[in-house]
Amino acid sequence: MRIVRYLAGDQPAYGLIQNGQVVRLDGSPFAWFTPGAPAGSIDTVHLLAPCQPTKIVAIGRNYVEHAKEHQAEVPPEPLIFLKPPSAVIAHGDAISLPPQSKQVEHEGELAVVVGARAKNVSEADAWAYVLGVTCANDVTARDLQRSDGQWSRAKGFDTFCPIGPWIEIGLAPEEIGALSIVCRVNGQVRQSGHTRDMVFGIPRLIAHISAAMTLEPGDVILTGTPAGVGPLCEGDTVEVEIESIGVLRNAVHLP
Repeated sequence: MRIVRYLAGDQPAYGLIQNGQVVRLDGSPFAWFTPGAPAGSIDTVHLLAPCQPTKIVAIGRNYVEHAKEHQAEVPPEPLIFLKPPSAVIAHGDAISLPPQSKQVEHEGELAVVVGARAKNVSEADAWAYVLGVTCANDVTARDLQRSDGQWSRAKGFDTFCPIGPWIEIGLAPEEIGALSIVCRVNGQVRQSGHTRDMVFGIPRLIAHISAAMTLEPGDVILTGTPAGVGPLCEGDTVEVEIESIGVLRNAVHLP
């Protein structure tokens, strides 16, 4: 089952995808819901980012080969950093290249959407706090990441967190642990990885993060990127495709 967030008139609404159509969701995806009235075809409905996180918690160096390509060590425990909610854009929105950076890069990732408030969650209970998964692009100003000495600015520009197009809530934990991740720029494959290669799996990430900060419904965990990150230029189209979820597509523009 896939949950979307879309523009209904001039207001955001949640919906379900059924046979290529968006059906309004009555209730809340974070509590109870039932299918409501038809809203239109998935091709004609204006999709928004599939959730509104209070925070995006991202994981650095969670794939061995990605750590190697930056001559960095794999950390002994999950390395977390934050992206601001203002960085979030939807499938189809444009990534804006900031004038402060000369090296903006893509990072295709599996994103976990939190379904219930989580604090001090054990690994054994972690999956109960997951609503579903989606595609994400942890866009990064690589030159600023190196020069600043910390990652907030490099990871936090407006438009630097595309997520979507929807939340897939129908996958079992073992399926989520066995998904291919591909990132393409202008149709050319840049990244090709697999969720089974994560250093720290999703239950460990949820336990580690929730021991430090409370995760709220709709918060997003970016689980790390495989090797092959590379530059984005004006006029590019970048796609993150994750098996059994879909394709997140964004154009790249100057502001």
